[in-house]
Amino acid sequence: MTIQLDVQVAAPGTGVPVASVLRSWAARMPSFDSNNSVCLRVVGGDEARRLNRHFRGINQATNVLSFPADIPKELGINFLGDVVICAPIAIQEAQAQKKDAHSHWAHLLVHGILHLQGYDHAHNKQAEEMEALEIEILKLLGMQNPY
Repeated sequence: MTIQLDVQVAAPGTGVPVASVLRSWAARMPSFDSNNSVCLRVVGGDEARRLNRHFRGINQATNVLSFPADIPKELGINFLGDVVICAPIAIQEAQAQKKDAHSHWAHLLVHGILHLQGYDHAHNKQAEEMEALEIEILKLLGMQNPY
């Protein structure tokens, strides 16, 4: 079971992991189906703010957004959806929280892909389940507990 990642970098700059690293993290994540694909778009603050405002009604940039695909199963297309990571926020958070930058990027990617697979953190029980899974996956990727 593999997740194939298409990477679009709309906000290039220092601190953004190279596409091959991002793809390797996604490929090692558990997936419901044998082969799923996800599109990751790395954006700047303005695009993240516009997307967050349009889709969530919140007029500020956020670190990660997930947009699940709505494709009927009978079409046989295993596209989970899109994950958007705001590069400036990801970099700022890693510095502010004194976290390894690559580990933080991996956490955001894992978090976004889990949302595409139906996980949520709206309620305490859901948050605990999702956080435990994030910790487990990040450990598989050789990274420490982000919490």
